[in-house]
Amino acid sequence: MTTAPEKSAKTCPDFNIVIVAQAGRLSYEALLFAASLRLSDPGFRGELLVAEPQPSDLWPNDPRLKLHIREALEALGARIIPFKNHHFGHDYPNGNKIEALSAMPEGVPFVFFDTDTVITGPLSQVPFDFAHPSASMKREGTWPKVELYGPGYGETWKSLYDKFGLDYAASLDLSQPDEYWQRYLYFNAGWFFGPCPQAFGQRFLDYACAIRDDRPDALVCQELFPWLDQIALPLVVSSFGGGRPGPELDGLDGDITCHWRILPLAYARESDRVIDVIETASAPNKIKKILKEYEPMKRMIYQGRGQKVRAMFDRDALPRREQKIRNMIKREGFWMR
Repeated sequence: MTTAPEKSAKTCPDFNIVIVAQAGRLSYEALLFAASLRLSDPGFRGELLVAEPQPSDLWPNDPRLKLHIREALEALGARIIPFKNHHFGHDYPNGNKIEALSAMPEGVPFVFFDTDTVITGPLSQVPFDFAHPSASMKREGTWPKVELYGPGYGETWKSLYDKFGLDYAASLDLSQPDEYWQRYLYFNAGWFFGPCPQAFGQRFLDYACAIRDDRPDALVCQELFPWLDQIALPLVVSSFGGGRPGPELDGLDGDITCHWRILPLAYARESDRVIDVIETASAPNKIKKILKEYEPMKRMIYQGRGQKVRAMFDRDALPRREQKIRNMIKREGFWMR
């Protein structure tokens, strides 16, 4: 009896990686991301596409990358792709990840990552099924906030699925109890993937704008910002026939990628492999010279503050609440972001 071959980079189509970068913090995070990709997956065959918002009435300052950072990204093999904001901008920068997709190559499968991510393993070997999109489950129950006498989780989410003519029942995790937040499809938008960035991005934009401009009655008391991208994302994923990631994607937010978010938190709680990649990828002189311009990276990575934070914690016995970790770091005077 023969067994079916396992999916590998040979059976998974080539795909592009998309990140958004602009002047300031994101530009330095993007450079670290690009360096970590080349370090951890030198055989990656797709393109690293860096989406760059352009000056417009929606940005009070020029959001474009500084020339030397642009050149450093390109030296690592990245391609900078400009895009215009028409619906979001300075007032809701998370909207960049929605609008940027319209500028990406049509028809080429994509994986989007937030810039505060490092690649720690062979991403090209992850068996993505681009016909069934998914996104990161590394999230907390941040939305909706259920009021005592208001609509519950079920009524709130169902109103959104009904608004767009989607199958609400298919989105539920029936292993979770009714009115418990994890029963309902909710992602962290730190990574997501799909078959075509332009089609995915247009629907993402349509849904986000429709929620913002004409919310269902069940959402009347809900805060939409900064959660709008994460409210619309599960609806978009569902509309393309996707859902929760399966075990084949465990390497994302696992051994292959790390959404580190804030450097002091990364040093406090992430694996030795993650810290090794951050410090190795940032070590070459051309990269070091640039990353040292950003004070948190200068102090945490190059002046040893990160290792001091790391020595404060036992990764096998971390406080359960992130806020407690933050408070401990702040008490020692090591907090930066």
